Amino acid sequence: MSFFAILLALVLEQAHPLNPVNAIYTAVKRWVAWVARTFDAGVRHQAWITWGITIMGPALLAMLVHWALEWSLGWLLAVVWNVALLYVTLGFRQFSHHFTAIREALENGDENQARELLAEWQQVQVGQIPRSEIVRHVIEFSMIAAHRHVFGVFFWYAALSIIGLGPVGAVVYRLTELAQRLWQEPTTDGSVVSEALRSVASRAWQAMDWLPSRMTALGFAIVGSFEDAMDGWRNHAQNFPQDNDGVILAATAGAINIRLGGAALQQDKADDESQEMTGGSSTPGRIPEVAHFAQVVGLVWRTVIMWLVLVALLTMANLVG
Repeated sequence: MSFFAILLALVLEQAHPLNPVNAIYTAVKRWVAWVARTFDAGVRHQAWITWGITIMGPALLAMLVHWALEWSLGWLLAVVWNVALLYVTLGFRQFSHHFTAIREALENGDENQARELLAEWQQVQVGQIPRSEIVRHVIEFSMIAAHRHVFGVFFWYAALSIIGLGPVGAVVYRLTELAQRLWQEPTTDGSVVSEALRSVASRAWQAMDWLPSRMTALGFAIVGSFEDAMDGWRNHAQNFPQDNDGVILAATAGAINIRLGGAALQQDKADDESQEMTGGSSTPGRIPEVAHFAQVVGLVWRTVIMWLVLVALLTMANLVG
């Protein structure tokens, strides 16, 4: 069932992408904000309770509906429920329009528009960074987005659905990522969550993403240049600020022999910044060019197909067994 649910969700999402501004996302964001506002007391043990309510409430509901449909009405309706939740949590089209728009601007020679689109996408200051830096940042942001919107969801859904938990893995993964991201930002009324809750959400996200990020990097290595990707993973992952993201980006750089890492764009602030970028180390490889976008897309889709084939084999083995 896992294979069919993932495949149908990907096809549906490609044919009819979900609008980024929709009632489901709005309701989830309100839920995350309401739980923090109601239960956040600023102490660590309460922060873990707040995080648990935020994540496990919807996850438990998703699992109970899955079991109720499977046991009372048959597996077909359970598959429909899984596809519906995967359609909401998994998909390229949740971020690929940014990638496409910037690529088209660069192909048309309009670097100013590309910078504006990059700044709007990531809410960062880009200044007058050169063309190669625009390409590099777009590739980095896109690969992390592909992992978080596709491969990470893919991994946890497949891992937990095989043992009978239905779509709970996809729900927990996406909510964990969303909560840590939203709780780092001020709310609409200007309030912020406590430092304890932000710390708990960040730790939970790092733990939740530790294994999927390494499986994504392994997938890139298998379908790309394996030796170079593994070398990048071992020797250059520490060049990036986030451990899990660093593994993915270092493997990507090695898999297609491209230079990633280096100066990082700063988040937008109300006051003017004297520096638009912060320094860092980069991986070895070719200077990023627009032509590399096609290699990145190919790398991602080959990895999707590889994992789909693996899940299909596991599904067949489960059915035969």
